[in-house]
Amino acid sequence: MQVFHNRSKIIITCNNRLSPYLQREVESLDYKIVRAFSTGVELEGTINDCIPLNLNLRCASQVLYSIKTFTAENPARLYKELMEIAWEELIDFTGYFSVSSTVDNETITTPLFANLKVKDAIVDRIKEKKGLRPNSGSDANKAVIHLYWKGNDAEIFIDTSGETLAKHGYRKIPGKAPMLEALAAGAIMATEWDRVSPFVVPMCGSGTLAIEAALLATNKSPGLFRMNYGFMHILGYEEEIFFRERRKLKDQSKKELPSRIVATDISADAVDVSQRNSKTAGVDHLIDFSVCDFAETEVPAGQGIVIFNPEYGERLGVHSKLEATYKRIGDFMKQKCKGYRGYIFTGNPDLAKKIGLRASKRVEFYNGKLDCRLLEYELYEGSKRDPKPAE
Repeated sequence: MQVFHNRSKIIITCNNRLSPYLQREVESLDYKIVRAFSTGVELEGTINDCIPLNLNLRCASQVLYSIKTFTAENPARLYKELMEIAWEELIDFTGYFSVSSTVDNETITTPLFANLKVKDAIVDRIKEKKGLRPNSGSDANKAVIHLYWKGNDAEIFIDTSGETLAKHGYRKIPGKAPMLEALAAGAIMATEWDRVSPFVVPMCGSGTLAIEAALLATNKSPGLFRMNYGFMHILGYEEEIFFRERRKLKDQSKKELPSRIVATDISADAVDVSQRNSKTAGVDHLIDFSVCDFAETEVPAGQGIVIFNPEYGERLGVHSKLEATYKRIGDFMKQKCKGYRGYIFTGNPDLAKKIGLRASKRVEFYNGKLDCRLLEYELYEGSKRDPKPAE
């Protein structure tokens, strides 16, 4: 099976509501999108086409290459259809593979059973053709096969990513309640930041928003932090193609920024974690970190972006304290951020009302399973309008 050169369907998945930003990224790489949906996009290409996608995309989770679509009403039919695929031409019989799945079939009570049937078919087919059984398990660091099975409709993919692309690989110390890197990248894209003007992140936590801003502004892709992908463990892989694409990433990245990125937190530990993560990402020299209350954050003169990701008040007993914090955030933006566009990422609309400003835009996101909004505030230099609470 010449999967590295034969064209087939490619599905690129992402977290729910990140699809518009993923679509923008894919199109910027000159790929034509066939279909977009809430958790991804579809296009056509070879596994060689999947290599730059894996290396460049910031908002993606997995890049899946379709091998076969078929009908399967039950596990026995699933096994039979999968036994017809030439797995011995895809997976080394001395190698290792794992299986993931998305399953909604009335004969299956747990996806683990569907995974087992896929593993059995692959192992039995390779043993029949080669006389040896490849190893399999749950680790996604080698070849990964993905099953999509809904009703009687089934499709089997090579997961060319392996471990998720949503984690960009530089955050060795996660910190407290960190924002997923792919989500942070999408949120920054949603602000329409020009990547030239100042970018200010008070309450920076583990530094993800500031680091992703620095990576975007310097055109530094996530592929520079990773040396292992699922496509590397499929028979026919040519490593020179990977290294050629990786050299392109190095050549296109910049070393300096035209303006400042400022990140602060009242916790010295949080700032220490942020600095360590930014050093791993190679952007520590581009971000001005400091320990202070958010209201003391330095805001460079002119126009720019200021973005907050405060607590959402999910735990009992903290809501009243956070009401005061959100009000102070509004006061800070009104008093110190004139000329900027202000943003608050929150999963608590009641707390957002304490900001004391009317949001000009509300962009929908999910943080995990939590329904969130990125609220935009236009912080005029003059008194264009009287501030009114968000509705």
